[in-house]
Amino acid sequence: MNAELLLRFTLGCDRAYLYAHPERELTAADMDRYEAALAERARGVPAQYITGHQEFWGMDLIVTPAVLIPRPETEHVVEAILELVRTGKVGGQECPPHTGFPRIADVGTGSGCIALALAREFPDAEVYASDISADALEIASANAARHQLAKRIHFRQADLLAGTEHSSLDFIVSNPPYVGESEADQVQLEVRKFEPRQAVFAGPTGLEVIARLVPQAYAVLRPEGWLVMEISGTVAGSTRDLLRTWQEVEVLPDLQGVPRVVRARTAAT
Repeated sequence: MNAELLLRFTLGCDRAYLYAHPERELTAADMDRYEAALAERARGVPAQYITGHQEFWGMDLIVTPAVLIPRPETEHVVEAILELVRTGKVGGQECPPHTGFPRIADVGTGSGCIALALAREFPDAEVYASDISADALEIASANAARHQLAKRIHFRQADLLAGTEHSSLDFIVSNPPYVGESEADQVQLEVRKFEPRQAVFAGPTGLEVIARLVPQAYAVLRPEGWLVMEISGTVAGSTRDLLRTWQEVEVLPDLQGVPRVVRARTAAT
């Protein structure tokens, strides 16, 4: 599959074209480009960094080594928010699908994948996206522009929620780093070697960033506001402990049954 993907990248075509034109011969320039791409893949560079693209929530996103590669598991974060809307759990009031929220913040936006998905799903929402990395914000901004969402998403460089007004947000969403340094040998080599380390590893235990984010989120969410985060099974129990003063704490599994998303609500006034 990687060989096919890299061939399509080399020829600048989609899969349908590739299979519909088996007679096409590669030029010398095509062969040089294809062999260079294969060589990069052979040394472990993720195919997404070679092609510069990855799909998320039906959108083709630009990706570079400055950002974590968006993964299908992260789409569960978006799905968890949509479910809250469908079930009318937002602010304790009935809220029909696709009407949006006044203010949503995506913390550690990376490629911007979650912020873009939410901006598409909730056209009336104010979406804010922050990252500590200026390089990541450049990629996220480029993705927003490509999908005509640049005017809908407000990007800013910040360490988590630093500088956010208290009690100003209805929703905080995040895919924070949640892998511990002690788990490094369990992480795929290409992830350890090529993806941004600060987006993967949180510290010795994997809980360090979440432990900072939880109290910050409580301070800036409005009453009955929601925090939704991607997590792993390793930190699921500890994350629950950090949320013990929150309401309606729920850990949701991914399609493999692994704890993948945690959501929790602040108390009503």
